[in-house]
Amino acid sequence: MQMCQTQMCVCGSCSSEVRIAHSLNTQEKEFIARREQTVQQSLKNLGIQCPAKVPKIALLGSGGGERAMLGLLGSLDGFKETSLLDCVLYLCGVSGSTWCMASLYQDSDWSTKLDSVKEKIIHRLKGPAVSWSETFSKLKKYYYEKDIFSLTDVWAVLIVTSFVKEIDECTISEKRGHNDKDPFPIFTVIDKECKQRQKGDPWVEITPYEAGYSLTGAFVDVSRFGSQFHEGSKKKDQPEMDMLYLQALCGSALADEQNMWEAIKDFFKNLFHRKEEILGEMYNETTSSSIDDACQILMDLVEMNLLALKGLDTSDLDKTIRTKLFEAKLYMKQFTLDVCDNMRVSLSFWPFDVCYTICKLMAQWIWGRKYNFLDNMKDVRLPSILVESETRDYEDAGLLLNSPYISVLRQERDIDLIISLDFSDGDPFMTVKSIAKICKNQNIPFPEVIVPSEDIIMPKDFYVFEGYKKAPTVIHIPLFNTVNCGDEVEEWRKKYSTFQLSYRADMIDPLLKVAGKNITNNKVKLVEEIRKIVKLTACKR
Repeated sequence: MQMCQTQMCVCGSCSSEVRIAHSLNTQEKEFIARREQTVQQSLKNLGIQCPAKVPKIALLGSGGGERAMLGLLGSLDGFKETSLLDCVLYLCGVSGSTWCMASLYQDSDWSTKLDSVKEKIIHRLKGPAVSWSETFSKLKKYYYEKDIFSLTDVWAVLIVTSFVKEIDECTISEKRGHNDKDPFPIFTVIDKECKQRQKGDPWVEITPYEAGYSLTGAFVDVSRFGSQFHEGSKKKDQPEMDMLYLQALCGSALADEQNMWEAIKDFFKNLFHRKEEILGEMYNETTSSSIDDACQILMDLVEMNLLALKGLDTSDLDKTIRTKLFEAKLYMKQFTLDVCDNMRVSLSFWPFDVCYTICKLMAQWIWGRKYNFLDNMKDVRLPSILVESETRDYEDAGLLLNSPYISVLRQERDIDLIISLDFSDGDPFMTVKSIAKICKNQNIPFPEVIVPSEDIIMPKDFYVFEGYKKAPTVIHIPLFNTVNCGDEVEEWRKKYSTFQLSYRADMIDPLLKVAGKNITNNKVKLVEEIRKIVKLTACKR
């Protein structure tokens, strides 16, 4: 279990609690100023002189589960091999790419020792799963340490750990000052209600200093993201989310009701198999009968939900749970809530309290719920949808756009070149085409995106969409392509699908190698595009 010491907040914006401004916070500006010196020296080593300011280059990792995690790691290794890694100013991710980022930023100045950091990560991914006792202990901690418990907590402990093979209890604010020689990290999620109602600002970014709404320009110190606020003032502290939870918050697009119920079923089985050991003296002759009955009811309740999702008959289970045949998922929702509420009266202690809660959360499908730091703020610059509720629900940004473009397209970051690493399923150009439409609708400068129709099925390994005026140039690199996979692009896609359990050890190295080739094969092209950007940057500024 990755442990870190708690640190005091060092962000200068804390005194004002909530920051409403279209500007970068002071700490990010200072970080970028230091990083630009590294970028300038790196470009000089490549024979590129920057008489004026250095070009601002952002590297984006898309979602795609463990495929994205390994794809980003292999790509970064390629950037290191070609001496291009130190040209990157920002490293941004959604979903599976954030799993890689979280692993990297565990190490101070990881980009200076990427070979050893990469080997450590690979060794962990090829190793054993997180133990049941650690899983149980972590779930208990999540359940009791904060006001709001959601399916994201369950997802973190039961699912994300099965991919990343660790429980990382460090927080992102603890990365302040430890990664000054690395690209500036940005993790991206979305606001569920804004997405569903197509109102307000759905784009939420999380950095070592702040968390908040990218386009609205509303931020709070990241260590206080999730604490209870009212009218811009903090009313109650909540623990800062750790890196395991952050990975779950960013990477929950894989969430599927049936898979979640199956995971919960396995967890309950292990839990109830060891109930005497866990409950200790509480499990005695007096309580054993009621506890055993509760265990059976919960297992039957989970099984009934699985059967209902599959459209199968649930009537055989009514011997334990007094009910009639439920033919639709709608009935199972209310039935699940009723059973859990009734059982809580008789058995309200650990671990049954969390079991009932998990079943209720599944019925209500509550993910990523946190206190709203903008609750009831009186500021005309804020969309009404963002201030009208005490809590907000956050989820995987890949459910709206599977690449973190919005965070680097903020005008104040003034990005010159975006390198988009696409690890998505399906159309490998969906992300870049989608962001082009979004930018057009919102008057955000972005280059025109034209892709030959035949390339959608058999893409090449390097595409350039040239910027104009204030628009950045975009380099787009699909993971599987005709250069590194030949005629077997579809075979690679099927082998490394998003919706599968963690990859076998023998699948890891080939994927890393394929991803790395996308960079090493294109070093000359990348350097040439950077050279062009340097000239354009001089003209712009």
